Amino acid sequence: MSSKGRVLVAMSGGVDSSVAAVMLHEQGYEVIGITMKTWDYHRSGGNNGKETGCCTVESMNDARHIAVKYGFKHFIVDIRDEFGDWVIDRFVDEYTSGRTPNPCVLCNTHIKWAALLRRADNLGCDYIATGHYANVREENGRYVISKGKDHDKDQSYALWGVQQKHLERTIFPLGKYRKTEIRQIAEDYGLLNVANKPDSYEICFIPDNNYHRFLNDRVDGLEERVAGGSFVDKYGKIVGKHKGYPYYTIGQRRGLDIALGYPVYVTDIDPVNNVITIGEKEDLISTTCKAKELNLVKYDEIPGGSMDIVGKIRYNDAGASGIITQISDDEIKVHFPAGREAITPGQAIVCYEGDDVVAGGWIHKVNIEMNQEESVTA
Repeated sequence: MSSKGRVLVAMSGGVDSSVAAVMLHEQGYEVIGITMKTWDYHRSGGNNGKETGCCTVESMNDARHIAVKYGFKHFIVDIRDEFGDWVIDRFVDEYTSGRTPNPCVLCNTHIKWAALLRRADNLGCDYIATGHYANVREENGRYVISKGKDHDKDQSYALWGVQQKHLERTIFPLGKYRKTEIRQIAEDYGLLNVANKPDSYEICFIPDNNYHRFLNDRVDGLEERVAGGSFVDKYGKIVGKHKGYPYYTIGQRRGLDIALGYPVYVTDIDPVNNVITIGEKEDLISTTCKAKELNLVKYDEIPGGSMDIVGKIRYNDAGASGIITQISDDEIKVHFPAGREAITPGQAIVCYEGDDVVAGGWIHKVNIEMNQEESVTA
């Protein structure tokens, strides 16, 4: 075995994970590549003829080709059942509960890392590695996730839920690089089949990006059951009918099919009564949210119980100054003095100190300024 140890690298067949694998191989690690089949069109539907993503034959062949080229082992493993139980089922449950889920975080937390480490143990690997743009380091007995050098591609937000025992064995080879550099390195390595592959932005198991179709396929009779619900304004006055609460998200403006003479947005979702509240842009402003299923990253508890942070409330959020307060072992409250737009139950809030992830959790309560208190609940 190499003096640097044996590492199991998650290889999707894309440029990032391919470069990560070859980079570690060139650095002297004994690399084993693994491609995980997480879903298929038969289960998820939506085959739009665009064979993209990590579960296509083409992507698997690209990963295997690179492994053969550089002389390391490569395996394909079927984790469709694990993925479906944790990710797809919860995705559906969240939407049918009036929340907006984040499946990528669920996948990282419950599937990728856990599944990778089980296979790593079976294969005698010391470490696992992925092509995420993030960094991890040990500090004061903790393993701290921090932003990647390329803040435009930074993926630390999606990694807040990875447990300490998993981070201890994790390597992020790309954290010190920009995406443009990785594409150049791919060309330098001769990985011409992946060097210019486009990034994928759709949820992997919904290739046609049609959530409405996907939910209807997964839940028998859903469309008929939720049809005919009411749009109401912030005073509770009925102003129209909608297609059903699962098909809308907080902050949504397009596709409401309602004309009031001014732009309106979804500000609240009541799944019990199939009622959607709409309002103007300022009605989306919130100052406080609570999050549960807490994962503490940089500290084993919030220092002093409360501290200044920058909070991100969605993946592509630039973040805003706030104060995190630890309520319990499993819950935090985050206050944004300047307010935030469209804080959404079901999404993750991730709190940073500089570039370091302090903690994250799933938003379950939101305080809507001026009109409601904690109107959106679990």
